[in-house]
Formats: sequence, structure tokens, C-alpha cells
Amino acid sequence: MVTAHEQLDKRLLALRPLAQTLRPSRGWVRAVRETLGMTTRQLGARLGVSQPRIIKLEKGEVDGSITLGSLERAARALGCRLVYVLVPEKPLGDTLRERALLIADRQLTSVEQTMRLEDQGVPDKGRHKEVRQQLVEELLRRPARLWDEL
Repeated sequence: MVTAHEQLDKRLLALRPLAQTLRPSRGWVRAVRETLGMTTRQLGARLGVSQPRIIKLEKGEVDGSITLGSLERAARALGCRLVYVLVPEKPLGDTLRERALLIADRQLTSVEQTMRLEDQGVPDKGRHKEVRQQLVEELLRRPARLWDEL
């Protein structure tokens, strides 16, 4: 059975190269508008807004204050399509496994410390690895539990 993160990782794999694409320093809206030879007044007319509003929109893209809705409308007015995607730094499956390992190690360390304080035997390395792996697999079956702890 294919997990949700495996399905999404597969879809996102093709988009990884896009993560390397840098936004033009003055923004995509301005870059496309200028390349098309369109003035801010002309883009404003296409959007039904004033020329100063286009300048504000372009500045908003650069400083990150633009809304997705505004960016989508500007894209359509420029004959473009807005594509919005979060591209993970690494596969989501790796992020989940790393998080599960971190939580499992914290839990096992806590249990082993308690066992030492109570003068109980601590599992040998082989058993420790086995218990760790079981705990990781259990955590991965219910990934929402991975994000409760810091």
C-alpha cells in the first residue's frame, strides 16, 4: 500500500528543479509586464484598478505582502497562470522518518534513565535497536503524533 507521503513525494519530485528558480529581484509580475512591453497603467486597466495600485501590487510581491488572490488576478491579466506549490527541502518520507527517530530516541533515553534510577536492567544494544525500530514504525503509522513534541 502506497502511503500519502509517498504519493505526494512522487508528485513533488518533478517540481524540485523549480525550487532552484529564483524570483526576479523586482518580482515576476513586473518582469512579465515589462517583457510584454505593458505599462503599469495598461496592466491596471486590464485589472480594473489604478496605476498606483499596480505599483503597490508589484512592491507587495517583492516584499511578500501580496495575497495569492491578487497575484493570481495579476497573472491572468498578464496571460499567465499562477502555480503555487510548497517544495520540500527533502522528501517528506525522510522528514517523517527523521522525526520518528528523534522522538523514539528521546522516549527510549527517558525510559532507560528511569530504569537505571530504579536499578533495573537496561536492554542490550541489540534489543535497544529492535525496540527503537518498533517504536519508529509505530510512530510512522500515526504521523500526527510526531508533531506534539518539540
